[in-house]
Amino acid sequence: MTALVPDNKAGTVPVPAAPTFTEAVKVWAKIGLLSFGGPAGQIALMHKELVEERRWIGERRFLHALNYCMLLPGPEAQQLAIYIGWLLHRTAGGLVAGILFVLPGALVMLALSSLYVLYGDVPLVAALFFGVKAAVLAIVVGAVVRISRRALKNRVMVSIAVAAFIAIYALNVPFPLIVLLAGLTGWLGDRIAPALFSGSAHGKDDVADFKGAVDLMFERGELAHVKPTRWHAPRTVAIWLPLWLGPVLLIWWFTGSASVWTEIGRFFSLMAVVTFGGAYAVLAYVAQAAVQSFGWLAPGEMVDGLGLAETTPGPLILVLQFVGFIAAFRHSGSLDPLVAGSLGALLTLWVTFTPCFFWIFLGAPYIEALRGNKALSAALGAITAAVVGVIMNLALWFALHVIFREVRATGLGMNVPVLSSIDWRAALLSVAAMVAILKLKVGMLPTLGLSALAGILLAAAG
Repeated sequence: MTALVPDNKAGTVPVPAAPTFTEAVKVWAKIGLLSFGGPAGQIALMHKELVEERRWIGERRFLHALNYCMLLPGPEAQQLAIYIGWLLHRTAGGLVAGILFVLPGALVMLALSSLYVLYGDVPLVAALFFGVKAAVLAIVVGAVVRISRRALKNRVMVSIAVAAFIAIYALNVPFPLIVLLAGLTGWLGDRIAPALFSGSAHGKDDVADFKGAVDLMFERGELAHVKPTRWHAPRTVAIWLPLWLGPVLLIWWFTGSASVWTEIGRFFSLMAVVTFGGAYAVLAYVAQAAVQSFGWLAPGEMVDGLGLAETTPGPLILVLQFVGFIAAFRHSGSLDPLVAGSLGALLTLWVTFTPCFFWIFLGAPYIEALRGNKALSAALGAITAAVVGVIMNLALWFALHVIFREVRATGLGMNVPVLSSIDWRAALLSVAAMVAILKLKVGMLPTLGLSALAGILLAAAG
């Protein structure tokens, strides 16, 4: 950790010196290895490491960056890492932060996908994943609690979160529409009652004096790269669009439009543009296309892939890597199936995550320039509150599928559990994991390990 130096303006709050590139690489690697629990857990981990412990970035700038990332398609947690890495060390910093955020999980997911096609029916493997799912549920619940405490500063923000939860859970309102309505609410609210959309629950701004290393670097004029220039947008588009879509066009040219490789590249490039709300939001559409349109997966295998993604570090959207692996594995042609599956996973990763760098490098300078805009800040704050409600829905979705063996849809489209199908082993194990994380403050990795061991023991006990 970097040495602390006094903040001359605040006088009482120490802040760290700017981290070196090597220090940042070590921290990004740590975050990539420990980023379990989906977007809520990953954002909470970055907040703990970068805001609370190292004070590399202030609370306000962290939330401002998060609000922008919430508006983008793709994994918001990885995009937040790219954004902060870019703030600290320009393009190289963003590349390292984004790559290290995904790389550990991608390697684990590749190994798990291989084990799935080879040994997926082995009872021991199923028992291990049974225990891990209970731990991941506890991690997600804990993360939702921490995120809520920071984002829901007053009753208005709580109301927005509740409304978003009801909209997506009970009314099946599309996530992009929820984001749009929340942003409009914040923008109008800033004009009508600005204090409710900019202050905390008690009217006191508890983070106004908090300045991180990035904030002080900005004040000293050391972050010239964050200022948008005349040629920034054209140059970014000219570099990143060919990087993203060039391989897809080459594959189409050499293999034809009907090959599994072209289908993977084309389909997941489209997903990179429309995956608002993360993996859960796009899960139903991907499952339908993968099973019915392309015939890549059998019914139910998408849920298995999501279960694998839940057990790995990195963004949950890595479930798409599983789909790409299975698609290429089963349509390998003259290649060895495992080799074909690995190449399919690599292609899926490329077209899924390359756009994330594009969105951040293209838009971040303009978002930084607008950081002092109160109306924009109010709109983004309302969006953050709405996303809390969406994440609560995701946590509920996961809880239903971990604790109950059967879930049915009501006439309103809501998913409700079949109470008689409760799995008491999963329920007890989930409660134990929540007590360990929320009450006893046990770390994520020990909780995952102990829960996996408990799952194996429960299976052995019948």
